[in-house]
Amino acid sequence: MRVLVCLYTMEIGGSQINAIEIGAAVSKRGHEVIIYGPDGELRDMVRELDLEFVQAPSRDSPRLSIRHMRALADTVRCRRVDLVHAYEAAPILDAAYGTHLWRATPLVGTVMSMSVSKYLPTHLPLIVGTAEIAEGERPRRRSVDLLEPPVDTKANAPAADSTAARAQLDIADSDIAVVVVSRLVPSLKQEGILAAVAAVRMIGGEHPDVRLVVVGDGPSRESIRRAAVQTNAILGRQAVTLAGQMFDPRAAYAAADIVLGMGGSALRALAFAKPVVVQGERGFWELATPQSLDIFLRQGWYGIGDGSDGAPRLASILADLAAAPERRRALGEFGREVVTTYFSLEQAAKRQVEIYEGALRTRQSASRRFMAMCETSVHYAWFRARWLRQVAGRFRRGRPVSGT
Repeated sequence: MRVLVCLYTMEIGGSQINAIEIGAAVSKRGHEVIIYGPDGELRDMVRELDLEFVQAPSRDSPRLSIRHMRALADTVRCRRVDLVHAYEAAPILDAAYGTHLWRATPLVGTVMSMSVSKYLPTHLPLIVGTAEIAEGERPRRRSVDLLEPPVDTKANAPAADSTAARAQLDIADSDIAVVVVSRLVPSLKQEGILAAVAAVRMIGGEHPDVRLVVVGDGPSRESIRRAAVQTNAILGRQAVTLAGQMFDPRAAYAAADIVLGMGGSALRALAFAKPVVVQGERGFWELATPQSLDIFLRQGWYGIGDGSDGAPRLASILADLAAAPERRRALGEFGREVVTTYFSLEQAAKRQVEIYEGALRTRQSASRRFMAMCETSVHYAWFRARWLRQVAGRFRRGRPVSGT
């Protein structure tokens, strides 16, 4: 089977890394996997995993684009692709309106975001990352499968000696390193990272050995840097460090005493046997423990709080962990067991191949595809009209506009 895995971006991020890692595991099961996406940092990862890369046209917006549909369809035709696997909304639409609609190429979609856009085609097999999202989507879709973000537990494993990793990030042996590995972007990430900086400021007097290390880069870097500078000035020491981007962040996880994160980053930290405080939105912070495991298995490694300031809650969690090295060790062992039990990369690859085989067996007629895409077009037009109304309203109020 020849599979084309389509990605919206090749920047470092959980969805893209999962797609590439699972693709490599699928290729080891005897299938040919081609990664298709715009130029970006993750090309090195594709090469290291011995996968072929086909460069897609660059794009600055997730909007529908005939140029992108045509480029994808040409690649499918020229490479004689058997099945397209598109990750996230824009590549799913590119493939659905292009090669799937007109050439009947089987298409599987994956959405690892914390919500599924209503305009995505309902007749396609869809893979999501949490049980809660899967349950919500099944009543309105033909086929929904749950495939939680897997972890390569061989490549991501506890280090026998973390000395070199800590030295790489300039972390002293006496430091209690609280590490965040994240893209520094306004959506989902910035709120939590700023709360982490504030939490370290709150406990910095009582726990002068606690140090926050932020690994990553992005448009929110400057606002996070300003908060870090302010905290360091108040505490009179280098309590918060922005370490920049690491193409391979395994050293960051190995160096950590405690990790803050969501999604794939949280799971990788668990694989390294580190205690993890799960980050979400609207002030959500929750320590991964045997008592909270069922919550995360259901809703994913993420959550939505009550909208209050999350910094005091995080400060309390970090203060407790800083004072309890044995608890940190026990939670790390628990986390490693969770990942090896529930999130094996090999099991994910096996299940993904089964989904591919199901899609190949159930090819749909031209009339069924056409009617389904008409329905998609109606939903997408409504979505675009609503967004344009929001844009117009913000212009009238003189506010900046962001969106798709």
